[in-house]
Amino acid sequence: ITAQVTVTIICRGISARIQKDRLKAEGMGSNDRALKFQNQDYDALKQECIESGCLFEDPLFPAEPPSLGFKELAPHSSKTRGVEWMRPTELTANPQFIVGGATRTDICQGALGDCWLLAAIASLTLNEKLLHRVVPHGQSFQEDYAGIFHFQFWQFGEWVDIVVDDRLPVKDGELLFVHSAEGNEFWSALVEKAYAKLNGSYEALSGGSTTEGFEDFTGGVSEMYELRKAPRDLYRIISKALERGSLLGCSIDITSAFDMEAVTFKKLVKGHAYSVTGLREVDYRGRSERLIRIRNPWGQVEWTGAWSDNSSEWNEIDPSERDDMHLKMEDGEFWMAFQEFLRQFSRLEICNLTPDALSEDALSFWNTIKFEGSWRRGSTAGGCRNHPNTFWINPQYKITLLEEDDDPEDDEMACSFLVALIQKDRRLYRKQGQDMHTIGFAIYEVPEEYKGCQNVHLKKDFFLRHQSCARSETFINLREVSSRLRLPPGEYLIVPSTFEPSKEADFVLRVFTEKQSETQELDEEVSAELEEVEEISEDDIDESFKSMFAQLAGEDMEISVRELQTILNRVVCRHKDLKTDGFSMESCRSMVNLMDKDGSARLGLVEFQILWNKIRKWLGIFRQYDLDKSGTMSSYEMRLALEPAGFKLNNKLNQVLVARYADNETIDFDNFICCLVKLEAMFRAFQDLDREGTGVAELNLTEWLFMTMCG
Repeated sequence: ITAQVTVTIICRGISARIQKDRLKAEGMGSNDRALKFQNQDYDALKQECIESGCLFEDPLFPAEPPSLGFKELAPHSSKTRGVEWMRPTELTANPQFIVGGATRTDICQGALGDCWLLAAIASLTLNEKLLHRVVPHGQSFQEDYAGIFHFQFWQFGEWVDIVVDDRLPVKDGELLFVHSAEGNEFWSALVEKAYAKLNGSYEALSGGSTTEGFEDFTGGVSEMYELRKAPRDLYRIISKALERGSLLGCSIDITSAFDMEAVTFKKLVKGHAYSVTGLREVDYRGRSERLIRIRNPWGQVEWTGAWSDNSSEWNEIDPSERDDMHLKMEDGEFWMAFQEFLRQFSRLEICNLTPDALSEDALSFWNTIKFEGSWRRGSTAGGCRNHPNTFWINPQYKITLLEEDDDPEDDEMACSFLVALIQKDRRLYRKQGQDMHTIGFAIYEVPEEYKGCQNVHLKKDFFLRHQSCARSETFINLREVSSRLRLPPGEYLIVPSTFEPSKEADFVLRVFTEKQSETQELDEEVSAELEEVEEISEDDIDESFKSMFAQLAGEDMEISVRELQTILNRVVCRHKDLKTDGFSMESCRSMVNLMDKDGSARLGLVEFQILWNKIRKWLGIFRQYDLDKSGTMSSYEMRLALEPAGFKLNNKLNQVLVARYADNETIDFDNFICCLVKLEAMFRAFQDLDREGTGVAELNLTEWLFMTMCG
């Protein structure tokens, strides 16, 4: 039978996910209809405060030490000693939200290593439309002030609206973290606080890639260029990116921990995130000189080489052009020669605001698709290709490239596409000592026999016999890994993975194709090939088996749950190759429920014979797929064994089985049998309920409770 099970499992996690999917279908999660983070409604909370006359105090991100951090900024640490939380109205007589529009000088770094984030915020100020997607209009310290503000960030495919109060960490009368050069302007400090709330604490923002901030402010897609091997047309790429409002960041690699934020002799800071804010060609001594404008989020410490604020080169260009290029001393922003930029900086990051911005042709639009998936220890966390025994259990996604590019770079017929893999919520786990996993992906051409198939999950043998045709440039411990690729039209398989097996995380896989394409997750269709119920009578049963049964069953000639437990544990003790803690009462109760036809909660001779035949068959499968002969099954051996036992399950169900029946990714014999008993019982129950054979079962509350409580 094929079980396209639509029975709603009444549990909080699944019902919440169903509700979330329904809201998404109605447009929730877009920038216009952002999801309310932690169910806090800005308008309702603000109205409550206005009516009560009390300023808002956020109970979900309180003005208390744990909101600052957990290690260097932990409660009672030297860096947090003496920190107070104060509202802007307590810090200055005339606080302003934004003064004269948001500008790059509003973002000066404080005592937190989040220059990557501040570089992204600084780039955001170059595009007012983008800025106000993150910083909604109509917020101030004057009109209807209630101590409450809100901001919107893109998070893994959806926009969320985050509420904060305006109590900010202060030390010695100064804001501890980001601040404005104006002194009485607070939008940037409140943006930083909202982002800290999103990630669990201020300290969780320490260290990162500018692209992370870029994407969370735009929902865009990032690309990275190593400047030591920059493409020849990089100046044109940067120019087009700035024209389109893309966000750009750059940094200088460090070679050791001693280099972190070390200042070079010409005042560039290593391991520090800068934003790129402009390009210009000027007439210099009779020739054209290409310049690039860079901003340091510290708001000071500027390049002192050629074309720096007070360098002699400026004396050689037209004064009106020089004035137009806004030279200001020590504002954190400076110009430098483009060739010097390529020599001094290591990496450039560009966030394209919409997928079509990646195209050479500004008029062509890329098709987009997004998948949400997860790596779970023992079921879908297989690690990279270096681990052939488990690589195949990773989630698999098929992309069908249908049309080649209109204007290919060469005579080759190829389709352009971009794959971007993001791991979700990793900053939240820093308090537990975890951080980013090392992630990447591999792409395989789908072989002829599987073309057009969806309900298939390719197994270990396929990956042993086939090489990848493309892959991410590297496996790296960044939040996102992306690659721009070109392949001939055809069907391809994308396998996202962590580098090592058994690393757990949720992820989002985004695929952008230049021309028409089709994309889908490859997964098994949930089905079971159940054997016909054996029609046997007592006359068919061997005399020695009858004798054994009579001896075990006692006077009533029926086996109870406890008697079944005793029998099975005696038998399994004789098989020294099997490792087991013994069959539990729960396991035996499941077996009795599967076989019990008269509702007596006991097994008669025929019922016990049929069960015994099943256990012998499953014992053979267990031994066959215990590949390393350890006496137990690994979770991936279990997944292989389910098919010969008659069951095809998808990734989500495999995750459930591993969580339920495995101990540290290991399944012993009794749990293996219990799992198969439960699967068969539930498939048969569904078959009984699906009276019309439609693949849909309907049942009332009493039937639901009877099935789940007795199953």
